[in-house]
Amino acid sequence: MKPEAIKLELEAILPRVQKPGRYTGGELNQVVKDWQQIPLRVALAFPDIYDLGMSNLGLAILYDLVNQQPDMLAERVYAPWTDMEAAMRERELPLYSLETKHPIAAFDILGFSLAYESLYTNALNMLDLSGIPLRSVDRDIQHPLVIAGGHAAFNPEPMSDFIDAFVIGEGEEVLLEITCRHRDWKANASTRQELLRSLAEIGGVYVPSLYQVDYRKEGTVSEVRTLAPEAGNPVLKRIVPELPPAPTRFIVPFIEITHDRVAIEIMRGCTRGCRFCHAGMVTRPVRERSVEEILDAIDRALAETGYDETGLLSLSSSDYSQIQELVRQASRRFAGRHVNLSLPSLRIESLSVELMDLLQGSSRRSGFTLAPEAATERMRAIINKPVSEAQILQTARAIFERGWQTIKLYFMIGHPTETLEDVQAVVELSQAILAQGKAAIGRRARVNISVGTFVPKAHTPFQWVPCDSMEQIEAKHAILRQGLRGRNLKLNWTDPKMTMLEAWLSRGDRRMGALIFQAWKQGAKFDAWQEHFDPDAWEQAFASTGLDADFYTHRNRPLDEVLPWDHIDPGVSKQHLIEDYEWSLEGKTRPDCREHCTVCGILPKFKDLRQLHPGRVWKCPEVKSQSSEETEPIVRTTSTGR
Repeated sequence: MKPEAIKLELEAILPRVQKPGRYTGGELNQVVKDWQQIPLRVALAFPDIYDLGMSNLGLAILYDLVNQQPDMLAERVYAPWTDMEAAMRERELPLYSLETKHPIAAFDILGFSLAYESLYTNALNMLDLSGIPLRSVDRDIQHPLVIAGGHAAFNPEPMSDFIDAFVIGEGEEVLLEITCRHRDWKANASTRQELLRSLAEIGGVYVPSLYQVDYRKEGTVSEVRTLAPEAGNPVLKRIVPELPPAPTRFIVPFIEITHDRVAIEIMRGCTRGCRFCHAGMVTRPVRERSVEEILDAIDRALAETGYDETGLLSLSSSDYSQIQELVRQASRRFAGRHVNLSLPSLRIESLSVELMDLLQGSSRRSGFTLAPEAATERMRAIINKPVSEAQILQTARAIFERGWQTIKLYFMIGHPTETLEDVQAVVELSQAILAQGKAAIGRRARVNISVGTFVPKAHTPFQWVPCDSMEQIEAKHAILRQGLRGRNLKLNWTDPKMTMLEAWLSRGDRRMGALIFQAWKQGAKFDAWQEHFDPDAWEQAFASTGLDADFYTHRNRPLDEVLPWDHIDPGVSKQHLIEDYEWSLEGKTRPDCREHCTVCGILPKFKDLRQLHPGRVWKCPEVKSQSSEETEPIVRTTSTGR
C-alpha cells in the first residue's frame, strides 16, 4: 500500500480510536526527508505504545544520529494499541512510519529496541502487522533487515528465531556500520546470507543463524558452535569511548507521554557493583559528560522544544563526579526561567545534605525516590549495597526537613538467602521512615513503597541462583500487605505471574523462540500491561512446546554449566562474576570501582579507552592487560560517524 492510500485510510480510522495523536506524526522537530532521494531507510521501532516509546532516550539518540547522515533517513514506529490494531486489521492497513506513512516493509532496515523481555510478543505482532515474515529464515532480499538492541539483547537467544542480527552493547557507532554494510550490499545485489555474514564481521554484532546450539540430554546447553568464519565466539559488546553530543531537538508530542521532558544523559555506566543489577554490569565503564557540555545541551534543548523540565539521567545521577557543581551552575544559569531539574536516580550513599540543599531551589517537590532494595544490613551486604539503617533514616529525615512530603521507596524481594524476617523488615523500615517524616513535617509525610521481585539476570553474579516460587512470592506479599496498611503508607507490588514471565524469557535459551511464537498465536501481547497480560496463553504455549517452566526459573545452576548467553561477552569476566557470587554467600562486599579497582575484566578488553580520556573515563588504577596480539582493540570509529 502506498503512503497516499494509508493517509486516506487513516482519515476514516483515527476518529474512532483512543488518542489519535499516537498515530499521526507531524510533531515539532520530527525529521522528514525526501524518500525518493535517500538510498538507505531505517525504521526505528519501540514495541510498545507511543506514550512509552517517545520517552525512550536510546531511540531518540539513534533517530538523531541516522538523520544527520545525508544519505540515510530514520523514521519512527510504535505498537498500535488494541483498538487501532483492530481497525488496521479490519481495513488491511499495514504498519507504517509516522513521518511519511510508508509501510514498514518498504524500509531497508527495521530496528527494534528491546529494553525488557515483556516486549517480545509485541515485536512479533508488529512484524505481523507489517507483513514481514516473523522468522528470519523465511525472509529474502525483498524484506527489511530486522535488527535489535537494548538491554534484553544481552541474552539474545529467546528471540534468535525472529531477529536477523543483534547489536550487543551501545549502538551509536555500530548502527552506522550496519547501515553502511547494508548500503554496499544493496548496491551489489548479492544474497541475504552474504549480508548477514558481512554484518557478523562488525564488532558487537551477533547473527544467530551463524551459530549452532547443542544440548545435553538433561536439557542444558552443551556447546555453542560457529557456522561461519565471520562469526565471533564470544561476541564482545560494543561501547563508545566518549559519549557523543546529546540530542537536543527532541520531538515534542501532541499528547502526554510517560516522561514529558527534555532528557540529558549526564553519565553512562555504574561502578557500584550491585549484584542483582544487570544494567550496572553490562554498561561499564563509566563515562561522564562535562558540566559545560550538559548545560549547553539543556539550553539548546529548552530553546528547541519549549519544555520547562529537564531530567538528568544516568543509572545513578548522584554518583556523577561533579553533580553538586552541575546543579549549582544550572541553578544560576536558568535562574528566573522556571526550569525544573529532576534527578530520577539517586543513591543513598552519595546523596549528601549539600546536594539536597541545592535541589531545593531547582526541583519540584512532588516526591523523592530512594532505593534501599533490601531492608536489613545482612541482605544489603549480600546484594553489595552496604548502607546502614542509620544512614537511611538520616537521609529520609533530611529529605522531609527540606520540604519534600513524599518519599518513594524501592525494595526487591526474593534475593538469595532471604527469609520471611527479612521481608518483615521491609515493613519495619518503611514505618520507621514514615516516623521520621512525621517528626519532621507532621501528618503531611507520606511513604510510597514499591516492591519488585528479584529475577536473576544474565551476566550478573546472581545468574546461577533460582527465582522464588509462586508460593514463596505470595507468602512474602501477604506479609507486606498486612504490615503496610494505614494512613500515609501506600504499597505497590508486581504480579507474581508477570515475574515468572520475566524469569522464563530473561533466562531462556534458543528453544524459547517456539514458546514466544505459540504464546503470540494464543493472543499474548502487551505482556507488560496488567490488564492485557494473559497467563493462560503462556501456559498453553508451554504445553504445546513441551518446555518446562521450572527448568528455566527454579533450578539452581552449577557454576560450570554452559549458560545460554555465555557466547555473549559483556566485558565483565565470568570469573569475576563467579568470585562475586561466592563473596555474596559470605556476606562480603566490594568497594566502589572508583575507589578501588576490582579487576572485573573491562580494562584488558577495552584498554585503548584509557589513552582517550584518562581523567574522565577511567577512575581505577592500571591493571595488567593482555598483549595486543591476544586482545584486538574493539572500539572503532567509522568514516560516517560524527
